[in-house]
Amino acid sequence: MKRKLNLKKSHIRSFFLAFEKKDITKKEIENDLLTKGLEYIQMKLPVSKITPEVEDKLREKVEHNILQAKIREANLEDLESVMYLYNRSWLVSSTPFRSITKETLRIIYEYPETLFLIAKAYGSDAAFVILDYEGSNKEYGIIAGLGVLPRFQRKGLGTVIGLAAWNHFKKKGVKELRCEVYKENKVSYDFIKSIGFVEYARKTYKSEDFYTDS
Repeated sequence: MKRKLNLKKSHIRSFFLAFEKKDITKKEIENDLLTKGLEYIQMKLPVSKITPEVEDKLREKVEHNILQAKIREANLEDLESVMYLYNRSWLVSSTPFRSITKETLRIIYEYPETLFLIAKAYGSDAAFVILDYEGSNKEYGIIAGLGVLPRFQRKGLGTVIGLAAWNHFKKKGVKELRCEVYKENKVSYDFIKSIGFVEYARKTYKSEDFYTDS
């Protein structure tokens, strides 16, 4: 069971924490991982801190959001769309990036604890979030990753899909929300902090923390 859990985490980490630089070889990428690693800020938000007043404020923002996005749970047919959303949204972020394959997405999708949510705005898929659980009783709700297409960023769509994630976790009775953000990604860090998350640790990932199919 522990090995299966670690493999799942490794797959998800490879999706969201993969390290790549343009114009360098795979060997150079691997050397960077071995020597420097990637430092991520680990953040948490106890459910007890999400008061009815906080929920009301978030819901008010969502209800008045001009995008009027619709949220749905992704199915296998949606993985092509999630792949596009990921590749486009991460390409312009400050997070270390590599493109994702549909096969890797399928592996993550098929883990029973993971869930993909997609936000549709103006008739097109515009954002996604992947949810996961940790803890012996699945008491920790993990926001494994969230991405918004560049043309929809800074328009409140992150809050919309973030509230959808919270509604899902709330139904499952989690005690705490957790996520990670790359230390150089100030935009994401500021957004996560603005909705109540606080830093509780920092962790540096190296190559052995990633899934590889070689």
